[in-house]
Amino acid sequence: MPDYDKPPELYEGLRLHQNENTAGCSPRVTAALARLRPDQVSVYPPYSRAVDACARHFGVPPSWLALTNGLDEGIMAAAITRLRQADGSGVPEVIVPQPAFEIFEVDAAVAGGRTVRVAPRPDFSFPLAEVLAAVTERTRIVFVTNPNNPTGTSASTTDVKEIARRLPAGAIVFVDEAYADFAEGRTFVPELATAPNVIVGRTFAKAYGLAGLRLGALIGVPETLDAIRPAIGVYSVNIAAVVAVEAALEDQAFIQDYLRQVRESKALVYALCDRLALHYWKSDANFVLVRVGEHAPRIVADAAARGIYLRDRSSEPGCAGCIRITTGIVEHTRKGLAVLEEVLCVAR
Repeated sequence: MPDYDKPPELYEGLRLHQNENTAGCSPRVTAALARLRPDQVSVYPPYSRAVDACARHFGVPPSWLALTNGLDEGIMAAAITRLRQADGSGVPEVIVPQPAFEIFEVDAAVAGGRTVRVAPRPDFSFPLAEVLAAVTERTRIVFVTNPNNPTGTSASTTDVKEIARRLPAGAIVFVDEAYADFAEGRTFVPELATAPNVIVGRTFAKAYGLAGLRLGALIGVPETLDAIRPAIGVYSVNIAAVVAVEAALEDQAFIQDYLRQVRESKALVYALCDRLALHYWKSDANFVLVRVGEHAPRIVADAAARGIYLRDRSSEPGCAGCIRITTGIVEHTRKGLAVLEEVLCVAR
């Protein structure tokens, strides 16, 4: 069975390897957490206000949304409910365009399914024809990470709709939009009414800086989402996350400033790559994938020794010689790029 290999616990330097919010969360979040009373902590958390706030944020009715303990719980819940049912058609399958979040394959195996990998195109454009060719009567889930991690490239709404249209009865498209906040507002959520076999997964870990509190959401029409709800823990989202998300959503000025800095930081990365003749991919997320060549592991190790943590993605399909750098606070990006240029020169 595949396993998810967590990155090393590196906390003493600048974390540009996990796509986290390098600014931290909004001050309104920490203030709200400080106001938590003992009696609120000692009882099971209420969810209605947080669900309503998130539903308003995403522009859907509350019945179309389920809170999860991180988006990871939502992915596992979808895998369990779609892959556990034996219907005589053989081992159920999930289709995963590569490269992709490893947990898709891990969860599929845990739930008793088999992963069908779709190889990436050289330019990392979305392989629609290849995904459609992989669909069979055993297909139960097609996972689409949009924007993709680690490439930062995106599938179109048309791509997702075409996959949904071509799936067998009972199968779903799971659109993992963990990085959609950085994609200039592009999301599949407004299309859900016309594509009822699509589930959108969102997280408050990235743009909103709540990774440590573990809060995600599944969004879909009730007829599809309600089949997944039983696999979500009854009280899996804790009171701190409930309080935090309400406060975070209220501070849109904080979020918009962070999104602005992400855009500026990506421009800085692109400029450095252009100057050093490094290949990179324009990103719709809060990171950039850069091809530095065969010395990628050494470059990452040398940067870590200088307190800058980058991610070696060389083992991912199509990503040989590539590293990924988080683009968040501009000051952090400048520091990271200064070290990256230094270790690149040494490696060369």
